Amino acid sequence: MQSVRIGLLGFGTVGGSLVELITEQRTDIAALTGIDLTVTRVAVNDLTKPRPGIGDAVLTDQASEVIQADDVDLVVELVGAVDLARDWIGQALRAGKSVVTGNKALLAAHGRELFDLAAENSAELLFEASVAGAIPLMRTLQKSLRGEPITRIMGIVNGTTNYMLSAMTEDGANYAEILAEAQRLGYAEADPTADVEGHDAQAKAAIIATVAFGVSITADDVPVEGISGVTAADIANASRLGYVIKLLAVVERVGTEAPYEISARVNPTMVPFDHPLATVRGSFNAVFIEGGALDELMLYGRGAGGRPTASAVLGDVIEAASGIAQGTVRRLPALADAHVRPPEAATSAFYLDLAVDDSPGVLAEVAGVFGANGVSIRSMEQEGTGTEASLAFITHQASEADIAATIEKLTSLPSVNRVGALYRVIGP
Repeated sequence: MQSVRIGLLGFGTVGGSLVELITEQRTDIAALTGIDLTVTRVAVNDLTKPRPGIGDAVLTDQASEVIQADDVDLVVELVGAVDLARDWIGQALRAGKSVVTGNKALLAAHGRELFDLAAENSAELLFEASVAGAIPLMRTLQKSLRGEPITRIMGIVNGTTNYMLSAMTEDGANYAEILAEAQRLGYAEADPTADVEGHDAQAKAAIIATVAFGVSITADDVPVEGISGVTAADIANASRLGYVIKLLAVVERVGTEAPYEISARVNPTMVPFDHPLATVRGSFNAVFIEGGALDELMLYGRGAGGRPTASAVLGDVIEAASGIAQGTVRRLPALADAHVRPPEAATSAFYLDLAVDDSPGVLAEVAGVFGANGVSIRSMEQEGTGTEASLAFITHQASEADIAATIEKLTSLPSVNRVGALYRVIGP
């Protein structure tokens, strides 16, 4: 039996759940792996606060005492702060100690630096819990699909926004009502900005693109739009046309041969009823992978919560501990520089609705603007309301630049009273 001693930085919801899981499963893990996991050090902010499940003797308020301790073989970082975590993880890796982290914001900003540091010091950096909670996405991409020519990954990777959009779809409530309910239930923070404005999903999109395509992508490379502008009317219109609205992180490899361009984005997106992602409700996450050999694959599960996230952390702990016990280190391939497709060149199908004068020739005039800007119309609905008509268009694939030029021209037409909602659409 090989003992692997764990030093934990942070003892919040996930850290506490991780200690619970190690305690509950220690015997079974030892029987299956030959490794005895023990938590020997825990760094916390406040030593006076009660810490159920952990003895006072292992507690410290100094992260350095955990990182430098002789009785710590593996460091687990669960504090979330970017700058502090970057410093602490760097210290651990330079000391040759492998690290497990769930810090998505850190990896989305400084992943390449930390991966290189791990390789230089013969240590491992594992981060399964940084994206999609309990879903084993990183391990799937790094191991099961490492020979797969992945072309696109679309993910519902934020449970708060998926809960809110699901509730708006099912209850017909407006955004403000559902946000207040999500905060009451604990799905949304008092300051929900990171979730509802898409920044949490933006960081996760960067990590997914980095791992899937082996290139260095940061959050700054991912254009983002949140759900605060989604209205009950938008959801009703989407439903009438056979779609649900989901906040999607989408990463794509563009081109048929290297060097490929990488396109990444986070937007509220219209998903057809018959697409598997359309059925993902509540706070669940799902990731839909498309590739040349596998065709299509979807992973589904809890995207947040103490025990589900701790389960992902524990999987990394066991993998890192196995490497320590066997004297082996699994290195990530060196990341190449990314050729990031400019946001204006990214393509999608689009939904756009307009309010126009209900008079002869207006529809032809509007359609002419689409055509003049290289945007092909796939379908159109018109509903007259007396002096005004409502038009809803779904386009074929078009570039962001072309759709922006179309909207600019439409806005200037005297017959167009209002340019309404614009959504990306999953489809041909």
